[in-house]
Amino acid sequence: MNVVAAYIGLGANLDEPEQQVRAGLQELALLPETRVAAISSLYRSAPVGFLDQPDFVNAVARLETALPARVLLDALLRIEQRRGRLREFTNAPRTLDLDLLLYGDEEVTEPGLTIPHPRMHERAFVIVPLTEIAPDAIVPGRGRARDLVRSVDTHSVSKLEAAQS
Repeated sequence: MNVVAAYIGLGANLDEPEQQVRAGLQELALLPETRVAAISSLYRSAPVGFLDQPDFVNAVARLETALPARVLLDALLRIEQRRGRLREFTNAPRTLDLDLLLYGDEEVTEPGLTIPHPRMHERAFVIVPLTEIAPDAIVPGRGRARDLVRSVDTHSVSKLEAAQS
């Protein structure tokens, strides 16, 4: 069984966002052939794209998984659906968003699956929590998380508290 480190971005801004992110983390821990190896602190961040919505709560989790990338993505989408995620329009408010950010050192471009996640290197709400738990994580084609964090505006992101008390 080949185990890969995968990084998942979590975000929510509806229906008690902190609780939604915590529930998402609990569901990640229940995935088969998968272990949650690290969880960042929770962060509050301003919305991107569609600005007329509440701030988000974000985190990043490191998984050690034997699930293939597509199977893992499908599992993430099922968790979102169980948590009431609706996809009304791009950047819409959401109960829970789970993004497959990195999957080992793989680069994948398939319908519905792009790894590394597009624009993750430009988004403080992803790079700040990723750097907290994995400063040496490499975003293929972009560099190390700890170097990427220097090139994003971190003023829109503030630490709330540790993800696990």
